[in-house]
Amino acid sequence: MSSPPPHLSLFARGSWPETRRITAILRTETAGGVLLIIAAAIGLIWANTPWSNAYEALRDFQVGPAGLHLNLSLETWAADGLLAVFFFVVGLELKREFVAGDLRDPRRAALPVVAAVGGMVGPALIFLAFNLGNGDAVQGWAIPTATDIAFALAVLAVVSSHLPTALRTFLLTLAVVDDLLAVTVIAIFYTDELHLPYLGLAVLPLAAFTFAVQRRIRSPWVLIPLASVTWWLVHQSGVHATVAGVLLGFAVPVLTTRSGVGDPSAHDPGLAEWFEHRIRPLSAGVAVPVFAFFAAGVTIGGLSGMVDSLTDRVTLGIVVGLVAGKAVGILLTTFLTAKLTRAELDSELSWIDVAGVALLGGIGFTVSLLIGELAFAEQPVWEDHVRIGVLVGTLTAALLAAIVLRARNRVYRRIAEEETRDDDNDGIPDIYQQGS
Repeated sequence: MSSPPPHLSLFARGSWPETRRITAILRTETAGGVLLIIAAAIGLIWANTPWSNAYEALRDFQVGPAGLHLNLSLETWAADGLLAVFFFVVGLELKREFVAGDLRDPRRAALPVVAAVGGMVGPALIFLAFNLGNGDAVQGWAIPTATDIAFALAVLAVVSSHLPTALRTFLLTLAVVDDLLAVTVIAIFYTDELHLPYLGLAVLPLAAFTFAVQRRIRSPWVLIPLASVTWWLVHQSGVHATVAGVLLGFAVPVLTTRSGVGDPSAHDPGLAEWFEHRIRPLSAGVAVPVFAFFAAGVTIGGLSGMVDSLTDRVTLGIVVGLVAGKAVGILLTTFLTAKLTRAELDSELSWIDVAGVALLGGIGFTVSLLIGELAFAEQPVWEDHVRIGVLVGTLTAALLAAIVLRARNRVYRRIAEEETRDDDNDGIPDIYQQGS
């Protein structure tokens, strides 16, 4: 890969070693997941203290140029603005998987792709079953369908020391496809009013951004204005502004053909890896935690308020959808596809491992909260119940997945230890060593 540009040379030479250490930590999945949990916990606790008015005042504080229709609350800036950074990283991951990852090979991608579809259909059906006849509550059908990549991979990273690499690959592919489907759902079902002129104009800066990155231009003085204009035009069009982040991520090249090389098929890494390396810390360390801080701040109202929330059909549909709908949808569709088609489960995995991943799929924090805000923007009571349902469902799914995968981790650790002992004995099994 080419050397860093001059405006990043300070980081490259290590002039700010502490900053570099922090950003390196934020690139890990565990750190991002932990920050997300901490930020959500702070927002939830603060909103239920005697100082909750201060939290609400901060959340509702408006800032931004009114002339551009951007005089928005901090909560809206977090959902529409900062999350666009998160979805830009998602777009980079999607592009990489389609071009150079598992999604490039249909046979390898078949099971996790089908699992992602089943993992969306199952929770949606459960939510609708709970809320048919419950008025406008059916608008929230997509809330329990999303899987939070950062949170799910963080849980897997914490419990996994000996689990097969194929398990993480399966989860990552599933979550990436899930994000693609979630973005599609947001664009189609949660766009109230579409302004086609703005959407048409958004093509111009997006095309200029695409041309720039294809020419390997990395200057922020060029790319940030183009990305910002694209985001603003998509925001004005009525389509949720996070979709702009995905489109910009898709524009970045994953592979670049090397010139002057004998093999014309040879490639080197494109800008996607370079962007992801630099922007992921901003996404994991700022964008997602700030969104979680504002999104999770629901006033529960004590024990009685919690009981009322958990007995509401909207909340129940979300909790059961995330915990049971995701698990059953992912596991059932994967099993049927493996049995009825030529698609095969990776030889390193067992169906119990897939069950653990299916439970991890119920971790739907970030995108689920976003869809809840879009679905029930005019119903604050249901919006609060969505937050409680997503929190309870996500934590329950994470706990159950950790129990299953922790047990499987012990099994794989035992296998690894036995193989190590066999290697120490020059390949002679222990039983023969003891009998000699």
